[in-house]
Amino acid sequence: MTHYSAIVIGGGQAGLSASYYLQQHDIDHLVLEKHSLTHTWRNQRWDSFCLVTPNWQCALPGYPYTGDDPNGFMKKEQIVAYLDGFIASVNAPVREGVAVQRLSRRSEGGYTLQTNVGPFTADQVIVASGGYHTPIIPRLAERLPAQIHQLHSEQYRNAQSLPDGAVLVVGSGQSGAQIAEDLHLAGRKVYLAVGEAPRCARFYRGKDVVDWLAEMGYYDIGVDSHPLREGVRDNTNHYVTGRDGGRDIDLRRFALEGMELFGRLNELQGSRLIFSANLATNLDAADAVYNRINASIDKYIAEQAIDAPAAEPYVPLWQPAAERETLDLAGSEITSVVWCIGFTPDFSWVDVPVFNGRSYPGHVRGVTAQPGLYFLGLPWLHTWGSGRFSGVARDAQHVVAEVAAMSASLMR
Repeated sequence: MTHYSAIVIGGGQAGLSASYYLQQHDIDHLVLEKHSLTHTWRNQRWDSFCLVTPNWQCALPGYPYTGDDPNGFMKKEQIVAYLDGFIASVNAPVREGVAVQRLSRRSEGGYTLQTNVGPFTADQVIVASGGYHTPIIPRLAERLPAQIHQLHSEQYRNAQSLPDGAVLVVGSGQSGAQIAEDLHLAGRKVYLAVGEAPRCARFYRGKDVVDWLAEMGYYDIGVDSHPLREGVRDNTNHYVTGRDGGRDIDLRRFALEGMELFGRLNELQGSRLIFSANLATNLDAADAVYNRINASIDKYIAEQAIDAPAAEPYVPLWQPAAERETLDLAGSEITSVVWCIGFTPDFSWVDVPVFNGRSYPGHVRGVTAQPGLYFLGLPWLHTWGSGRFSGVARDAQHVVAEVAAMSASLMR
């Protein structure tokens, strides 16, 4: 069978959530997965990886977290086990190892999917391949000495897998900050190029910050009502960790313990790395967000007359004495560079006019202007949780309801 009422592209949590609801609506469908199910979680996460949101937020459709540690943070192998259970629960009609090479409209209606195993057709298509496709590696990397080992965050596994010597980590978002910490705890000399990522507290006034924000309704705010509107999709994730039961990540503390911090990495001149003189600015901005989130919790506690432990604003533990703008590669004994500056989406294979000037799909809650074409699993598709275990079910239910409505109209 090569024609289906609906085809879902991508077998991650978003695609499988779509299948869950498609089955509820009794819509014949197929899920196409380029690799194998849970490939990303098994093969593109470092060994000490863990969730940064508490386990209770794992709420995939029909498969909520039922373990004995709802306020803990699942480690990599536990996440995979949770997903394996979800996969078995959904029992989706999946074909693994099928890469969609081109998606286009059919003149008679519906869509054609050209794949590595031949063509498929569908009345409707849900693109659930996520938004993190192509690792970002700057052109500067081409000019680093050949003996320096370079890898992207998705390739990093542990400190022991890198050559002996110091490590330069570029980027301080969630991945960069956590990988820098992993290397630091392993006793490696770390140089960190700090970007503009914000940070937040792990625990504040007696509870996890995620618990407070959920209680305050933050995770129910849609893009259409967020103060930044669609601009929120460009925000960098706050750095924090669930490691060892959860804690703040404070780059200033790392600096006190011997990690060397720099501003944004800009250039390579000979054997010298050139950085922006914005380290203090970036650290201050991250702390300002940290304190602003806590202040919003303070306000909520006061308004609701909640009895909660007192707390004070964060006061910096360390300040850079001077902005260091250069670092000599040879003198620093750097043998490895880990690029942690994110990914870019790649929808070049979607040959349907739904993209804006930035090659991002235009949609409202995943529903595009092209009849029968939908997106699912994108960051901030609708809410903060859209690309996470916590919010993808709501998005999938909404998108599949649109699929069901159109399917019913096609049958009339």
